[in-house]
Amino acid sequence: MFYRHLRHLVVFSLIALLAGCAGFGARESVEGHGSPALWSAHKQQLTQLDGWQINGKVGIRAPKDSGSATLFWLQRQDYYDIRLSGPLGRGAARLTGRPGSVLLEVANQGRYEAPTPEELLGEQLGWSLPVSHLVWWVRGLPAPGSKSRVTLNGDSRLANLEQDGWKIEYLSYVEQNG
Repeated sequence: MFYRHLRHLVVFSLIALLAGCAGFGARESVEGHGSPALWSAHKQQLTQLDGWQINGKVGIRAPKDSGSATLFWLQRQDYYDIRLSGPLGRGAARLTGRPGSVLLEVANQGRYEAPTPEELLGEQLGWSLPVSHLVWWVRGLPAPGSKSRVTLNGDSRLANLEQDGWKIEYLSYVEQNG
């Protein structure tokens, strides 16, 4: 009887060990022409960047809804102010906030609040947009906390990123103010 309990304990221990090891798998799969060591150093440098301003145009392709919009994004530490004009034919929208408090203003529709930008955009516009990931993706970084697949270009920067069902393609890089 002692051996049977010991055998069950050994089998249970092996299962627990394998399950524990599965949780330690790589969160980031790196492919492409770049150097993983240079990529790691580049990521550390960009992670420190916590303030920027972007003016440009953004395009979104989805199976049921696609389009483009003019984008203005101001980021200062954990505060953001994102303005879209003409997103997918819906007029102007402004998303402002910080963790735990987000405000959405939609032209001719009103002001709405929620704890997360994803919840707010989902409820008010019917969009499933990973806004919390965008703060990472716009810097050319995968968002922490979920698995990602990155393809590096010859300069060891992101060429392509796949994360949480999204595919992002980085066409070029330009350094601004160091």
